Amino acid sequence: MHKVHIDHRESMIKENMARVKNKILVMSNKGGVGKSTIAVNFAALLAARGHKTGLLDIDIHGPSVARMTGVEGKAHASDGQLIEPLEAAPNLKMISMGSIMKEGDTPVIWRGPLKLGVLKQFLSDVKWGDLDTLVIDAPPGTGDEPLTICQLIPEMTGAVVVTTGQGVALLDSRKAVNFLKTVGIPVLGILENMTAFHCPHCSGEIPLFKTGGGAQAAGEMGVPFLGSVPFDPAMVDAGDAGRFFAVEQPGAAPSAAIRAALDRLLPG
Repeated sequence: MHKVHIDHRESMIKENMARVKNKILVMSNKGGVGKSTIAVNFAALLAARGHKTGLLDIDIHGPSVARMTGVEGKAHASDGQLIEPLEAAPNLKMISMGSIMKEGDTPVIWRGPLKLGVLKQFLSDVKWGDLDTLVIDAPPGTGDEPLTICQLIPEMTGAVVVTTGQGVALLDSRKAVNFLKTVGIPVLGILENMTAFHCPHCSGEIPLFKTGGGAQAAGEMGVPFLGSVPFDPAMVDAGDAGRFFAVEQPGAAPSAAIRAALDRLLPG
């Protein structure tokens, strides 16, 4: 009976994911590089263009997408079998442990098998419906969550590796690229985040984490380089407030860079 249950859930995953045209994983092998910010703004831009978009946060221990999309504290509806994702914006559905847990500061202290079960539920028991793109925000590293998602989702479109120009981040980004190659997921490119900060006082640019390393790593690894996203404190504030910076401020330099990267991923 247990095997039948597992087979049924995996069958549901295949059925659900067959209704999604593009499945894009956003990952890093190091925390603190702004990966969730990129994933959220990718999804928001797609939704603003009229694309039916899903945003799946698979960071079980440190979910941030619920807050960054303004739905933290809202309850998911359910018919007893399937879960309704939350509408974060027109054309944008999302689900996260941060939107399921009633207490936002309660830690999730789980081992691998429990996390595996929740990830399967996110794919099989959520009413994603017909989507143009599902953006998946993974936790840092190459452990249970990204590995499970790569194994569960058939025909993954590919993955974006987010990094900063800092040497240790670039080393980790190379590991992430090699992880994706090992599990057979196409590497859509490396995106360098939080590069130069434009000083409002002297009008000069300050390289917070060095610049140019992302392009160098992409060249060495033989994968596309998706560009560099400059740092802007206003984007930090927008994420904390549950607003979509790239949509609200399309003329800002970070918005233009994120939009350009998205256009390279999904032209047209």
